[in-house]
Amino acid sequence: MNTGLKQFVERRTQRIRALRRAGPAALFTGALLLLVLTPSLSMASARLKDIAMVKGVRENILIGYGIVVGLKGTGDSGGDVTGQSLARLFGKLGLDVQGNSVKSSKNAAAVIVTAKLPPFARVGNQIDVTVSSIGDSSSLEGGVLLVTPLRAGDQNVYAVAQGPLSIGSIADGSTKNFPTVGRVVSGATIEKDVDMNFAAKKNFRLSLHNPDFTTAARVSTLINGELGGKFASARDSGTVDVVVPFNYDGNSVELLARLENIPVNVDSKAKVVLNERTGTVVMGERVNLSPVAIAHGELAIEIKGGTKGAKERVAELKGANVSDLVKALNTLGVQPKDLTAIFQTLKQVGALQADLEIM
Repeated sequence: MNTGLKQFVERRTQRIRALRRAGPAALFTGALLLLVLTPSLSMASARLKDIAMVKGVRENILIGYGIVVGLKGTGDSGGDVTGQSLARLFGKLGLDVQGNSVKSSKNAAAVIVTAKLPPFARVGNQIDVTVSSIGDSSSLEGGVLLVTPLRAGDQNVYAVAQGPLSIGSIADGSTKNFPTVGRVVSGATIEKDVDMNFAAKKNFRLSLHNPDFTTAARVSTLINGELGGKFASARDSGTVDVVVPFNYDGNSVELLARLENIPVNVDSKAKVVLNERTGTVVMGERVNLSPVAIAHGELAIEIKGGTKGAKERVAELKGANVSDLVKALNTLGVQPKDLTAIFQTLKQVGALQADLEIM
C-alpha cells in the first residue's frame, strides 16, 4: 500500500469512528458518499497467472436434462414433460407405465442440470452440479437427482450426475436463496477425457484479462528477460505469443510454471466507477481534473491550482484530482443523485480526464 493511500485509509477510519460516536444517523449520512481510492494500476504488481490465461486452457460448460424424485409433495403438479420423462424412465426399468398415470404425482420434478468441466479433467474426477427446476415445482428440498448424462457443445457425454440435492437450509429450517435451485456437491463423475497434450506444445498464446498495450509490452519484455532470448512477442493489446525454447521441448508444463509467477506491473486507463444507488466512487490515483468551476443547487466549487479549502457550502480546490473533489463533496453533504449529475457534467465538458462508468 503506498503512502498516500495509507494516509487516506487512516483518515477515513478516523472519520468513521467519529461518525459512530456521533450516532447511527450521522454514520448513515457519512456512508452515502463513500470514496474508495485504489492504488495506481501502473504500480500494482501482479503475477502473470493472475492477469492472463493460456489460450485453450479453460472450463467447458456441460448441460443435461434430469428428474428429481423424493420430494414431499413439492414437485411438478403434472405436465407432458415430467409425465413422459417418468414413463420413459419406467420403461427402461422394465415397467410398462403410461404417462398419464404418473402425471398427478407431485413427488418428482423436471430439472436442468449444469456443470463446469475443468481443463485437463480426467475420467473418474468428480465435479459439482447445479440443478434448476423447469416446471412448477415449489421446492427441490430433500430431493434426489436421478442419473443424468451431461453433454458439451459437441453433443458428447462428458460426465454423469446423480445424488441428493442441497438447497442451502440453515439451522432454523429456513431456506436461503431459491428453493427451486440446488447443488449436488461432487455429484457428477467425468466419463470422458478432454484430450490435450499440453507438454508437447511448441508454442502457446497468453490472453490478458484486461487488454492494455503497455501491459502486453511489459509481459513480452519480462518473459524474454526471464528466458534470455526473443521468445515472446506482443501480438496486440490483449495477446502475447510465446515460443517454447529448445531446452523446454516436450516440457511446456514446467516452462509455464516458471513464467506464470513472473511479477508484472499492470497498467490501465484512468477510470471512475460510480454506484448511483449507494453513492460509492471507485477510482485510481491517476484520475485528474482540468480547471473547472462547478455550481449545483446551493453548492459551488472552483478548481484552480495550489492548496485547497472548504467553507460551509462553498469549496475551493486548487490543483485538485477526483479524490480531492469527492472528499470535498463528502464534507458538504452532497447526496448520491447530485454526485452522479456532477460527474456526468464534468465528463461532458471534458474536465474529467478518465472514463466514467455509472452502475
